[in-house]
Parts: sequence; C-alpha cells; structure tokens
Amino acid sequence: MHKFEGKILIEGKWQTPDSGETLPVVDPSDGCELGRIARGSAVDIDLAVKSAQNAMQGKWGEMIPVERGRLLQKLSSLISENEDELTEMEAHDVGKPLRQARVDVKACARYFEFYGGAADKVHGETIPYLEGYTVLTLREPHGVTGHIIPWNYPLQILGRTIGGALTMGNACVLKPGEEASQTALMVGELAIQAGFPPGVFNIVPGLGEEAGNALLNHSGINHFSFTGSPEVGTLVQQAAAKNAVPVTLELGGKSPQVVFADADLDKALPFLVNASIQNCGQTCSAASRVLVEHSIYEDVTARLAEKFCALQAGPAFSDLACGPLISPEQKVRLEKYLEEAKSDGLNFAAEGVIVADAPSGGNYVKPLLIRDVPPDHAVAQEELFGPVLAVMPFKDEEHAVELANGTPFGLVSGVWTQDGARQFRMAKKLKSGQVFINNYGAGGGVELPFGGVKLSGHGREKGFEALYGFSVTKTIAIHHGE
Repeated sequence: MHKFEGKILIEGKWQTPDSGETLPVVDPSDGCELGRIARGSAVDIDLAVKSAQNAMQGKWGEMIPVERGRLLQKLSSLISENEDELTEMEAHDVGKPLRQARVDVKACARYFEFYGGAADKVHGETIPYLEGYTVLTLREPHGVTGHIIPWNYPLQILGRTIGGALTMGNACVLKPGEEASQTALMVGELAIQAGFPPGVFNIVPGLGEEAGNALLNHSGINHFSFTGSPEVGTLVQQAAAKNAVPVTLELGGKSPQVVFADADLDKALPFLVNASIQNCGQTCSAASRVLVEHSIYEDVTARLAEKFCALQAGPAFSDLACGPLISPEQKVRLEKYLEEAKSDGLNFAAEGVIVADAPSGGNYVKPLLIRDVPPDHAVAQEELFGPVLAVMPFKDEEHAVELANGTPFGLVSGVWTQDGARQFRMAKKLKSGQVFINNYGAGGGVELPFGGVKLSGHGREKGFEALYGFSVTKTIAIHHGE
C-alpha cells in the first residue's frame, strides 16, 4: 500500500482528510476495487490553500528561477525513474492500453523537463518611452493557483498545468478527477522526494461537488486552471468572476480531419483511425469527425471500415487498440447516443470487436464507424467521449470549411492535402486553437501552445504561451530625469 492511500497532501506531508472518509479506486477493465483515495472536503481545501499561501511567503516565494527549474527537472527525472510503476498505475486507474499509458508517463516527465529548462528564460522587456524615463516589465506569479484535472489524462494534464504554474513561481492546489487520482498522488510523492518546499504542491482528491466546488469558490485562489466539460467550465467562470480571478479553460472538442482528393491516403489513414480511438475515444482533442472530398469518399470510407473491423477492445494490460471506458456511467451515456443514432437510421458502416476474454465487469464498447452522418446530428455535433468516428462527404473547399467550423467547438483540426496554397488557406479559415497539416497531434508537442476557441475554452497550455498565462505582467516606470 502506498503512503498516499486514503491521504491528502498538504504542507509537504500526507495527512488524513478531515472527514476521515475515503472513496473507492475502481479498475475499469474489470470493475474491481484497487484501493482507496481520500474524500477531501472544504476544510481540507482551506488548509491546502493556506499552506500554498504560506509557501509563497516563505522559501518558495524567495527562490530564484534557476533553482525552481532545477527542482522541476529533478521531478522529471524521478518520474522517468518510476516509469514502469506509473505506467501500470495509469493503465489500472484509467483503463488505457499499456503502451498509451507509457506515452503519458513519458509526456509528464517531458513537461517538467521542458518547464524546468524554461524557468529562467521568461524575460520581461524594456519599453521606449518619454525622455527621462526608463520603463520595464516583469513577469510575476499570480500567487496560489487552483487546478482541477479530469480522469482521462491525469499525468499529461497534471504535467502541462502544474508544470507551467510552478515554473512561474506559483504554489498549487490540485483536485484530481475522482475516477483516476492515483498517478497524480504518486507525482505528489515524487515532488516531496525532489525537495519541493512544503506547501508548494498540495493535492486534495475527492468529489467534484465537494472538494472541487470548495476549491472553485475559495477566495484565496489567484488563478484557476480547469479541464473538463463546457457545462462545468461555465460554473468555473462564474465562481472565478466573484473573486475577479483569471481562468484557463480547456473544455473539449469535436475536432475534424479534412481529407482532400490529393491527400496521401496511406499516410493519412492511420492518423484518421488512431486520433479517433486513442484512450477509447476519451480524449478532448480526439478527431471524431472525418470530412472527405466526394470524389474519394467511397474509397476512404471503405478503407476506414476495413481498419475499424480489425480493431479490438479489451483489458488495459492486453494492450489492444482500445481499453474500456472509464465507468459504467460513461458507457451508458455513450450507448444512449448510439441508440438515438440507430433509431434515426444512421449508417453503422463498421465496428470492431470486444475480445472474448474481456472481464464481464469491464466497461467495454466496440469501436464504431458511422458514415454519411448529417452535419446537424448529435453524432456530428456533440462530444461523445467514446471510440466513434463520424464520416461525411464535402463538395469543395468552401463546403469543407463550413462543415469543419459547423460545431460549437474549436479545439483542433487536421487537414490532408498536397496543395501548399490550400494548406495555408485552410489553416487560416479553420476556427480552432491548433491546425495540423498532413499530421495530427505532432507527437504530443509539449512545446506547442494548446487550447481552444468557442465552446472549447480559452487560454493556452503547453509551450511558453502557458507561462505567460500563469504569470502577471508588472510595469515599472522610473523617472530619473534627462
């Protein structure tokens, strides 16, 4: 049993939650209980915020950037040293295939490595002004930053939010997703081992309506970072507004990949499939729509159908294309969408299989390809969070842009064409935070600013852009005379 079993991390120590209560950790591959996490409360959140405030007033607040960077890089090394354990923990907790869980561990380590190297490289500037003045700007931390991360990518999202906040000298309070908190807690333990001062990184697991709500409404939070649903994102903004607190929101998507007739299909097809089924489709940036030029529509759809028929879903440790969904509730939610689609007469063109030895208690669904999806149907408009790919034809470039932009979301887009002029036209016309040309995802890209427009949220994570969001610009004007 890990020392963080049923505990919260405050002031650099594992402590029993105020209520003394815990929540079960359930393996979505078989429905069995793996362990317990703490059921944090408003009392625990208040203690965590005060701990972070104390850190800002103490050693952490006085630490120079290069020293902060060394601590982040030490944490990166410890994550890498514990890669096997974290991989297995993530696979058990989230249900994702082992190879995908391992990618997440490596990405988390890379975030702390990247941000550790960036800590002393975020500069202010001097501004030409009136004669007799010198004006300069500084980048300073907000203070205490609050973070709520979801269950689908605990390690990756922890790395990209906590890493950026710590780099700029903030102290953090994290509420991980109650369905999958274990790897976040493990990183907290590694942060202690790395030597972060007490109170710099606090973790309070628990229910969203309890610990999460208390964190949202705490007056001691100076900046908030949230990844989750648009509905909860609205509540986050409303709560933050009461205290005039800035927020970074990543709220999901319905991302398209646009395939023109001149695309290299042999290169494109693996991306079209993998970007829709990764983590069993439970990915905010999943490319859950494929828009195909009409002249190659039948060919592409047939080739996609062949690939989908070969897909297998099963336990995380079988390392197949898809693991289970995170919970029975998520499975029921997805099945309701599919029942509606079937009753509406949508064309279920191909489906994968659930392996015969998949445990009966697991939350398994078959990867599914649906063709000729009407642009206004829920399957084309809403985030299903399952391994379902919607395919639809387009007539020309203008029509492709109309379809691609025709949802409330705007997180990521993909374009497949050999026409250089078209590549730039499409990139400029697509309403999304990232556009990938002849690729999708760019291998994770911790250096690449990530975030959405429209209902996908605002603010940017990853890269140096995130560091600007996790800091405040202070302008200093010195009048020294001519």
